[in-house]
Amino acid sequence: MALTPTVLVLRALGIGDLLTAVPALRGIRRSCPDRRIALAAPTGLAPLVELIGAVDELVPTAGLGALDFRGGELDLAVNLHGRGPESIADLLRQNPPRTLTYRHADYQDLPGPEWAADQHEVQRWCSLLEWFGISCNAEDLDLTPPPEASAAPGAVVIHPGAASPARRWPVDRFGTVARVLADQGHRVVVTGSAGERPLAEAVADSAGLPPGAVLAGETSLRGTAAVVADARLILCGDTGIAHLATAFRTPSVILFGPVSPAHWGPPRRPQHACLWSGRRGDPHGNSLDPGLAAITVEDVLGAVGEVCAEKHVMEGGLDV
Repeated sequence: MALTPTVLVLRALGIGDLLTAVPALRGIRRSCPDRRIALAAPTGLAPLVELIGAVDELVPTAGLGALDFRGGELDLAVNLHGRGPESIADLLRQNPPRTLTYRHADYQDLPGPEWAADQHEVQRWCSLLEWFGISCNAEDLDLTPPPEASAAPGAVVIHPGAASPARRWPVDRFGTVARVLADQGHRVVVTGSAGERPLAEAVADSAGLPPGAVLAGETSLRGTAAVVADARLILCGDTGIAHLATAFRTPSVILFGPVSPAHWGPPRRPQHACLWSGRRGDPHGNSLDPGLAAITVEDVLGAVGEVCAEKHVMEGGLDV
């Protein structure tokens, strides 16, 4: 029996990158109902890929230069990774009969739209596909919560980590906010990866949180998703957890530093608040971004209060 032709999609990046591509992936799924959709992405993202409902297969791909598709007949390749040339070259090495990508000067024979720098990441990939006649809904960001029970149902979740120091709000400020919320009687937990456990413990110590409040390193990605889905509030920086909050419509306060929320923030909903000083910088910097440093504890507590003032958003609310 002949194998079903495959659409190969490259997005070999992180959690937030995956979740901002969900509308594009679902657009591809709808436009190719008789094709197998294979997503080239890091193996660790598999628990979230399963929740999207638009991907048939994960092709383990750690990053650029690692793509090796051996899944049978390839019908189409889609570049949701970047504008090239490395990502384009990765896909072309798989010998697809057709490739959808943003235009690049090194590949004059490939049609595609011009890259627009000032665009939200979700809309960027929807725009690419729409240029090729594939319709997408940029609001189609929701994920079905995982069936696993949350390790901290109804908790206020503080996630202090981020990929670079430039995007990490100071420990003592996270700790002060955590202490205020804990003093009001709310359960506060601190999440993160195993490598971020010292950071999470420092926040918990600063806040005087009880033993067991630190979940960093104790939950899988799927388990973390369950915690976010069943949380009362998420407080974090511009990182993957913020996009999980969007995906599950969990109330959130997100702290932006060197990057504008106009490019990576949540959709306009009453349960999501973004704080940004308006200053741009290096998102990969090795020291705290000045714009992020300008956000005060009072700013954050005020945003928490505004989010929680929406009665339909948070049962019981928070008194801040």
